[in-house]
Order: sequence, then C-alpha cells, then structure tokens
Amino acid sequence: MAEEKKVQKKKKKRKMTPFLRLICYIVIAASVFLLAEVAREIYTTVELRKQLVEVQQKYQEVQDESAYLLKEREKLADPDYVQSYARGNYMLSKEGEQIFYLPENENK
Repeated sequence: MAEEKKVQKKKKKRKMTPFLRLICYIVIAASVFLLAEVAREIYTTVELRKQLVEVQQKYQEVQDESAYLLKEREKLADPDYVQSYARGNYMLSKEGEQIFYLPENENK
C-alpha cells in the first residue's frame, strides 16, 4: 500500500511542459532587462543631480558677479567716486597737487 501511494505521488507530480519552460525563460529575461533599465535610469538620475548642483553653483556665482557689477555701475555714475577711483588707482592728481609714494611698513 505504501508503495502504491509513492507511485501515485510521483505520477501526480507535474513536469514542466516545454511551453511553460519557455514562458518562464521569457519572464526571467524580461525581469533582467527591466532591472537593467531601472539601474540605468538611477545612474542617469544621479548624474543629472550632480550636474544640477554644479549649474546651481555657477548660477549663484553669476548672480553674485552681476550684483557686484550693478553696484559698481551705480558708483561709477557718481562723479566724485570716479574722480577718487582714478586718483587712487591710476595715480592721477589735480592741478598743482603732488603725489608722494610712501613705502609700506614691513613690521605690520
């Protein structure tokens, strides 16, 4: 009796048909392909975020430089500032004025 049950269990155990085996291979291949695509998309997203941070930093630098240049433009509209700037940076003097160069103190 026990042997008959074992034989019946073996008969009941289904073997995979070639069609089912093909379906399993297709599902596995599709899963691998989709996982590879997800990994590629994650890599692309990480790279784009790095580029975004770099571009935001450059944008901030450009904004800072633009603000500085706007302030300089406003200052250069003032004739007194232009005169003092020219006198300080280009060693220009008024008529009858003398410029003396003093050595810098080395003990500072």
